[in-house]
Amino acid sequence: MINNLLLSFLLIVISFSISAQVVNTGMTTNYDSLETGKVSIGGYVDSYYGFDFSQPVNSERAYCVSSTRHNEINVNFAYIDVKYANDKVRGRIVPAFGTYMNVNYSAESGSLKNLIEANGGVCLSKKRNIWVDAGIIGSPYTNETIISKDHLMYSRSFGVEYVPYYLSGLKVSMPINKKLNSYLYVINGWQEIFDVNKSLALGTQIEYRPNNKILINWDTYIGNEQSLTSPSFRNRYFTDIYAIYDNGKKISFTTCAYIGSQDFKDSLGVTSNKVWWHANFTGSYKLKKDISLSARIEYFSDPNSVQIHPITSAIGFSSYSGGICLNIKISNHALFRIEDRIYYSDQKVYLDKNLNESNSNNLLISSLVVWF
Repeated sequence: MINNLLLSFLLIVISFSISAQVVNTGMTTNYDSLETGKVSIGGYVDSYYGFDFSQPVNSERAYCVSSTRHNEINVNFAYIDVKYANDKVRGRIVPAFGTYMNVNYSAESGSLKNLIEANGGVCLSKKRNIWVDAGIIGSPYTNETIISKDHLMYSRSFGVEYVPYYLSGLKVSMPINKKLNSYLYVINGWQEIFDVNKSLALGTQIEYRPNNKILINWDTYIGNEQSLTSPSFRNRYFTDIYAIYDNGKKISFTTCAYIGSQDFKDSLGVTSNKVWWHANFTGSYKLKKDISLSARIEYFSDPNSVQIHPITSAIGFSSYSGGICLNIKISNHALFRIEDRIYYSDQKVYLDKNLNESNSNNLLISSLVVWF
């Protein structure tokens, strides 16, 4: 009943539009590319300079995997995307390098740790446009990916940094009608290329586009997360919902909320369950044709450190974050940004530049992103 009322409200308030559809920034399918026949080639370079006011001794910023280096010019993420597609088969390989790859793929081994995507697909039904893709695939979870050019802010929120950026397994794409798409994921686990426990996980995705300005997305995940490094872990349950609005003119915004639940079983056979959750809201307003101002507020709560273990003596982790970002579109293939982001927690989960425990932190970061 509540969902029906919410949908009706959105449909009444926001009129239909014949403009291009809003981009789902929660999915890594938005690569620009140069096309030659059925083969397309794209490229992307995300360079940045960040100054963390806590001035970490090892120059590595805590609690994040994106744009992690302090007080140095570096490359967060650079890739080459090669894609082939016809009406029966398709394939994609996206090798990548950068500080994001170094941090986020540290648990992986071998040459696969430098692959954002590497998959092949076959069409099961041309009439219904049903596809099955297998390999390393992009994750649908939350309203953000690593491809910053598609987002209203440069930095990633806490939410996306602690859900999968990538998955390994099968993806079944099953359009229901012109407005509703569904996807089924049979995967090795929670951001795992190599399966750590020989137990497959399941994910689902429903993508709803009531019109060309609005996108509503709902995801789920269930899988056994037990491993040698986490022997007490058992089933993990996760669900998120996010919405994206873009009127194609001055205003755009996105909001996301999720909750995760982790089952535990200790050495004495005692079972327990621990929950973490996150919510964010990001809005943007165009000041001029190629200049916009964006802002985000978010809250992340992980009281039992399922996802985040504090670098201080704090027990559990929680934090607010707020930021403002100036976006300057240099051309159709280049974007410059400068962002100020402030963190605050009721707990002392941060360290200041003197290594004293603190409730707050501040990040000033700029980026230049170029793509083709």
